[in-house]
Amino acid sequence: MSGDRPVAVGWREWVAFPELGLPYLKAKMDTGARTSALHAFELEPFDRGDSEWIRFAVHPLQRRTDLIVWHEAEVADVRMVSDSGGHKERRYVIRTDLALGGRRWAIECTLTNRDTMLFRVLLGRTALAGRVLVDPENSYLTGRPRRPSRAYTPHTKTTTEGERP
Repeated sequence: MSGDRPVAVGWREWVAFPELGLPYLKAKMDTGARTSALHAFELEPFDRGDSEWIRFAVHPLQRRTDLIVWHEAEVADVRMVSDSGGHKERRYVIRTDLALGGRRWAIECTLTNRDTMLFRVLLGRTALAGRVLVDPENSYLTGRPRRPSRAYTPHTKTTTEGERP
């Protein structure tokens, strides 16, 4: 970010993961969390060449289980992560670009099922540090999409190879 000023964001914002085919996801800025988390389910690890990869599905919008985006990503790590309730969970970690407030940068994100949560994404301190300033009294300072569901087709299958095998 060579000299760019941090972008002002609210405690919740719309973000994108362009490399994952996810143009609109509601995210909570979670300065209490170190790592970021992306809602994912049906995790299927597999080998591609000498690397470990993970295939996963995402319900990008809350209360829209008919919208499913499939993707594959190289596994960056596998970590034990404690949730806000202190429960430990083994999670896959991927590296991908995050787009927020007209900016784009690479982050690490753990994959976990957040179907019962209000936000599909939690952005932790590591992803936010030096890039954003969080205003906890405001929301959607970077804007809101008019109809985010129009960006998705029910049962979308998007992977690095096209259709899910």
